[in-house]
Amino acid sequence: MANIRSFRQLRVWQLAMNIAMQVFERTQGFPVEERYSLTDQIRRSSRSIAANIAEAWRKRRYPAAFVAKLSDAEAEAAETQTWIEISRRCGYLDDALACELDRDCEAICSQIVSM
Repeated sequence: MANIRSFRQLRVWQLAMNIAMQVFERTQGFPVEERYSLTDQIRRSSRSIAANIAEAWRKRRYPAAFVAKLSDAEAEAAETQTWIEISRRCGYLDDALACELDRDCEAICSQIVSM
């Protein structure tokens, strides 16, 4: 495998970006009364996954900082899973999409743990 020179080359970061973009697109259809609560929370947590992975990559020379940022990314993925489930239960996301997003968050967590 070639040397990875940028966080953008990390599969886990790419998957996190895909989740963030899917969440952004799907939440555009959420009710307006959710704009400053559920919509804001799920968008922020989903975006934080990729951001924390990128920060971890830059801190990879410092093991404690690297692990801390990866832990933050894993926590944001779990938070995103919770918001996805709430969105599903409220009827804002259909079961299939919620399951797909949840599965992708689990894949991110698995990849983070293996890092």
